[in-house]
Amino acid sequence: MNNTRSQKSSAALSLRGLCAARFSFLALPLICAMPGVGDSSRGMAQEVLDGLAAVVNSEPITFSQVRELVSVKEKAAMEQLTGKELQEKIKQIRTEAIDELINRQLILQHFKEKGYTLPGYLIDDRLNTVIREEHKGDRAAFARKLASFGYTIERFRKEEMDKIIVQSMRQQAVKAPSSIPSEKLKKFYQEHLADFTTEEQTQLRMIILRSNDKGTPEQRKQLLEEIRRKVADGAKFADLARLYSEDNTAESGGDWGWIQPGTLNEALSKAAMGLKPGQVSQPVQLGTSSYLLYCEAKRPKVVQSFEESRDIVEKVMLGQERQRAQEEWVAKLRKKAYIKIF
Repeated sequence: MNNTRSQKSSAALSLRGLCAARFSFLALPLICAMPGVGDSSRGMAQEVLDGLAAVVNSEPITFSQVRELVSVKEKAAMEQLTGKELQEKIKQIRTEAIDELINRQLILQHFKEKGYTLPGYLIDDRLNTVIREEHKGDRAAFARKLASFGYTIERFRKEEMDKIIVQSMRQQAVKAPSSIPSEKLKKFYQEHLADFTTEEQTQLRMIILRSNDKGTPEQRKQLLEEIRRKVADGAKFADLARLYSEDNTAESGGDWGWIQPGTLNEALSKAAMGLKPGQVSQPVQLGTSSYLLYCEAKRPKVVQSFEESRDIVEKVMLGQERQRAQEEWVAKLRKKAYIKIF
């Protein structure tokens, strides 16, 4: 046992020697994404990206693999966050990606150790389906698209095969229950009752005045009061909304559809939910805008019974049990493996 671990350690060390970089990918600043950085900084970034992110037994996980997995998420983070918050988010994304790649590598290694094989037709079917559904059967067009991403058809086949193996191994390696005792189902239902509750809803129309063309806030309030009187005298709120409202729902008669508590800000939500069908609110002033609300119809709060929810509850709980069992299985694989994260 010690000899085996020693051999794995030696293999890991020799692999590490292949890595010219001596930096941590997780701690790497966002050099590649930052404008105006010098050539030496970019060179350091490339040196790191060409190195090792981790070793799983004797097999490497490269930074380029991590980069492929995180690129979309990192781009989204860069559009939403800045500074330290962005750096922490990037670090979290990369850590999760490395962890995912380690788990995948362990499962693929376990597949090989067991001597399993995957029927070639599964990959062929997958490839043909993609070409047929996404490229109208044009294999050459599919190959050109892959090439634009630096892929070949053979690489695509290999990655799709790995995905099928990992998914199949996860499903076959665990024995999750086929049913959940009724007592546990009821307990879950009670603890998640809000998920089976539909709050009271109001079908809402609104007239919104925003521009100075309608005068001062006081003058806009007077106009909305006049509109209230017209509705009370029989005018249709929707017609008045088309005439007066400066919101993009004006053409649809100020229709905001069905809303529930929390859909709008607190003041508007309180005014809307307090209305009965056919009622018009008092004018509401928020910032530089003035609002008039109309209740078209109401739906009462509905709590779905346990009997109605039972199938959904059981499906959710069975899914959780399968996920838990798979995580425990992967944890056992990790415990027996040599794993080094750089």
